[in-house]
Amino acid sequence: MQNYFYHHLLSFAIWLPVLAGVVVLASANENKPNATRWLALLGGLLSFLVTIPLYTQFNFADGGLQFQEGFSWIPAFNINYHLGADGLAVPLILLTSFTTLIVIIAAWEVIEKRVAQYMACFLIMSGLMIGVFSALDAILYYVFWEAMLIPMFLVIGIWGGPNRVYATVKFFLYTLLGSLLMLVAFIYLYLNTGSFEIADFYRFPMPLQVQILVFLAFFVAFAVKIPMWPVHTWLPDAHVEAPTGGSVVLAAIALKLGGYSFLRFAMPIAPDAAHHLTPYMISLSLIAIVYIALVALVQKDMKKLIAYSSISHMGFVTLGFFLFNNIGLEGAIVQMLSHGFISAAMFLCVGVLYDRVHSRQIEAYGGVANTMPVFAAFAVFFAMANTGLPGTSGFVGEFMVILGAIQINFWYAFLAAFTLIFGAAYTLWMVKRVFYGAVANDQVAALNDLNKREFFILATLAVLVLALGVYPQAVTDMTNATVNELLTHFAQSKLPASLPAGL
Repeated sequence: MQNYFYHHLLSFAIWLPVLAGVVVLASANENKPNATRWLALLGGLLSFLVTIPLYTQFNFADGGLQFQEGFSWIPAFNINYHLGADGLAVPLILLTSFTTLIVIIAAWEVIEKRVAQYMACFLIMSGLMIGVFSALDAILYYVFWEAMLIPMFLVIGIWGGPNRVYATVKFFLYTLLGSLLMLVAFIYLYLNTGSFEIADFYRFPMPLQVQILVFLAFFVAFAVKIPMWPVHTWLPDAHVEAPTGGSVVLAAIALKLGGYSFLRFAMPIAPDAAHHLTPYMISLSLIAIVYIALVALVQKDMKKLIAYSSISHMGFVTLGFFLFNNIGLEGAIVQMLSHGFISAAMFLCVGVLYDRVHSRQIEAYGGVANTMPVFAAFAVFFAMANTGLPGTSGFVGEFMVILGAIQINFWYAFLAAFTLIFGAAYTLWMVKRVFYGAVANDQVAALNDLNKREFFILATLAVLVLALGVYPQAVTDMTNATVNELLTHFAQSKLPASLPAGL
């Protein structure tokens, strides 16, 4: 029984939260919301516990895919249910299951209408996102990729703000249109390899012109998801209208799907195109880091400011990818995890204030530290981590990417490092106006500090931000062998010995 469990760990990680979500839906009782909450919490806790053996049983010396399992799904088209995870996927799977558990706890006393549907959406979405991180068959990956849009669409559309319809349609269209080009690339590769297996795509040689087209098809889908400039405009709208849990999952996990997919699909399938287009990718990353940080400076809505901050920080991720060196790539992976913790914490902090005052506008606050000192301590800590304070996880990833950049080009590193000043400016400017000074109004004067549930959530995230900042080796030991294998693969040309007829 134990061997069966370990052999199907990824299937359990995917389908247990999906099943838990279905059970929560089936047992929904609006007259007994607490029973629904406890059932969802049990499902989220079990789903998280199932993913822990992925870390404890992981072979750190093996950079290849582990925990593989599968069977033939649609034999007529050679489509398989094939799962596997390496040092890149496992940390993101753990982040997904952990974040889902946090979101369920955070919604405990906040969501009062359609509680079962709300909890079920996040549980099902968790399983589908873990499916994206685990799928080794292109069609299976595509099914998970598209299916996860549905629960997120519902979360924003049902529990979102007054402009939620506009935000959900924009989010859905941006993501769907990008994904269609990715599907075209998969079909082209299938017609030439006779397989949808990612490993077969890796081995298929393509002329540079074809590689560029394939890479660009992937780029559109993944750049929208990250999101990169200039296809980023859906994210601030989605964050502003989404409930707190939706914003947490969007920032902590959904954005990472794009980053992960660059390393799993676009770059290894078309490595020559990735190298050829590196100057453009680095330029787009630096524009995101610099320009979006300046845009964040003028925001009046706390959620919108943090949303633009997320885009700027994810610019460090794509910059690290296209440096094609070990420290830059590992730094990008650490930055993805760090951003998952910090952005989740910051959106939860905004949620704490919004639940009490029902406003996200910075001008509605002032002197919050006088009435909510414990909360203010957490919020300022996460804000400092967001600026890259040494000792926190926010420093480690960005510092590693800057170190990787300076090995390639001094000006890449200079621009990325200089922008940290803007990051400190917009974050500390928000902190100053919201938390310090005299108490702004009667609403702020009447605020109550954190309850036990809120304290537990923020304290847990604070510990993780500190732990990753002080001991990033817990992650880099897992990713190192995989990063080395990726870099070796990226260095191998996929150009054919001679051009096929007709190309």
